[in-house]
Amino acid sequence: MRPRTWVLLLVAVFALLQLANVTGRATPDTKNYISYALSLKGESKRDTAVATVDYYCASRASMAHRRQNVHVDNFHGPDPAPRVMKECRERELGRVEARLEAGQTGGHTMPHMPERFMAIFEVRPGYPVFLVPFLTLFGVTWGVWTASVVIACAGGVLAFLVLRTLGVPVPLALTGQALYYVLPCGATAMRPMTEGLMMALILAVLWGCALVVQGARTRRGLVLAGGALAALFTVKHSQALFLGLGLAVAGALIAVRRRRRGRAAGRGVVALAGVGCAGVLGTVLLSRLLHYPSVSESLQDLLAGHFTRPDRERLWAEFFQLNGNFWMEWLRRQMWEPLFVAFLAAGAWGARRRPVFGAFLVAAAATGFLNQAGHPDINIWGGRLIVVAWLLPVLGVPLLLEPVLRGRVALPAQGAPVELAR
Repeated sequence: MRPRTWVLLLVAVFALLQLANVTGRATPDTKNYISYALSLKGESKRDTAVATVDYYCASRASMAHRRQNVHVDNFHGPDPAPRVMKECRERELGRVEARLEAGQTGGHTMPHMPERFMAIFEVRPGYPVFLVPFLTLFGVTWGVWTASVVIACAGGVLAFLVLRTLGVPVPLALTGQALYYVLPCGATAMRPMTEGLMMALILAVLWGCALVVQGARTRRGLVLAGGALAALFTVKHSQALFLGLGLAVAGALIAVRRRRRGRAAGRGVVALAGVGCAGVLGTVLLSRLLHYPSVSESLQDLLAGHFTRPDRERLWAEFFQLNGNFWMEWLRRQMWEPLFVAFLAAGAWGARRRPVFGAFLVAAAATGFLNQAGHPDINIWGGRLIVVAWLLPVLGVPLLLEPVLRGRVALPAQGAPVELAR
């Protein structure tokens, strides 16, 4: 079969597997994004609240039903889904009604939390805008599921395209696509939150980097990297800041290293560093011009329980103390179950086979650690904050396996038959 057929086959298999979990993926933040999208669609505040709460509570009821079915003591008991659905709707709609009556009617998101908390999500229109056509065509439940499938599948296809641009053989490029689906990237991308679209845009930036590094389509690569970085600003501007910083640092290090060895820095590498610097500067300036919540406001949200408790007076001191505690606990857990660390090491070793692109890949993966460091909470939905770091093994492991494949298969000139090497 042609490579595109294999790509589509992997997409189809992954999409079919996701039918096992049409509901049950919602998180508390999901309410913010769905209500934002419904508001953009033109729904009233109350209609938006009802539709959003119904989706969220149906997800909680579905999970309660599944847990009941496998509970060793209560699997034969009555189905808890109707009770969970009723209690959840009463609680969530009660909060919204109270805040609407109190005059909290501004913005696009559903007012179920303090305005300071909701302001953080008001500045992330990218994912809600992406959701709108799916909600319009398929309704909330199937619209969110379809949008998630499209985002997740696109991430795998982009991984394939990045590897093929680097000259990786088709079987290993397909391996990268499959790794994206089976590693936490795929499961996280299927959640109705920003992470899936965020990873797809980061892969688009890396595809642009690959095009520039290969030197064949430098201008197209720069346009792709810059455009994806700009789109990332609308999805999650802090991630755009981190990625821009990573591109700038990686490009500068490559240029300095080449200069020390008596070589030219390379126009493509310098241009990518310039794209990163423009991303950093643009993110900072636009955030201030648009009056986005500040870093200190984000930390208050973290440490003051989403503004349900008084603001912290020693904000930064407590934040750094919590960060130290977090990373010690994180390392302890990684030593206990070192799968993530092993994949990172394999990906980093594979990235050495394409040292220039590998520098940009490592820089992009490192933004996952920066994002996690900004939210040092060990219990936030199964490592979704650090999920970008999984892109390192997704692209690095196929590069690591490349010598193995090339050692077994002699790649002949075009038109000659493929022969097995001794």
